[in-house]
Amino acid sequence: MNAHYAPPTATLELDSVGFIHRGHTLLKPTTLRLTGCQRTLIMGPNGAGKSLLMRLAHGLLTPTSGTVHWQGAPPAQAMVFQRPVLLRRSALNNLTYVLAIHKTARQNRKSQAMSALERFGLAHLAKRPARVLSGGEQQRLALARAWLLNPQVLFLDEPTSALDPAAIKAVEDAVLEFHHSGTRIVMTTHDLHQARRLADDVLFLHNGELLEHTSANDFFTAPSSREAGAFIRGELVW
Repeated sequence: MNAHYAPPTATLELDSVGFIHRGHTLLKPTTLRLTGCQRTLIMGPNGAGKSLLMRLAHGLLTPTSGTVHWQGAPPAQAMVFQRPVLLRRSALNNLTYVLAIHKTARQNRKSQAMSALERFGLAHLAKRPARVLSGGEQQRLALARAWLLNPQVLFLDEPTSALDPAAIKAVEDAVLEFHHSGTRIVMTTHDLHQARRLADDVLFLHNGELLEHTSANDFFTAPSSREAGAFIRGELVW
């Protein structure tokens, strides 16, 4: 099985980053720094701007104000969405296709793809059409695909939403596998229990505004905003 190594990441800086769409402010000017190989969880109620902030950080969207930049060379990045985008082909061929795009030698593609499938518990499904896999299997296939890219930063947008407990654990274990290999994690979730299990630090948003960026321990034991406290208690946040 091929070794996986993600070199240390650069620092991500957002400087007064905002986003306005059709006259509506979806993200107020936001300044933050993400350093080191942390597991950063982005939290907040529905519509808070979690996915938007992550897409801006990743570069999928361009802010309408402010700047997003990396100190040093931009790192290799991958993103896993809530609903994975998979090709109409087998699980194995979804991975060999990515390797072909990235100019991996033809004779090495199948072995590398099978290694990734094995790592994420999917080797027995290699020939099955990707789009008929269960939700949890599809998410693990998306993670296996990201693994082949050897990312220094992995963005995940609600990767366990609507999955059953066993599938959630499998995805969380996969996320930890990335982190242990040296990959920085930036992930959105609405699940407080998941955040307690995974987070080193937490970004908390409400109504498009970043209210807190603090260690996970401080966030869960002594939130500094009324809104975060209500969110942690399971109350409606207005």
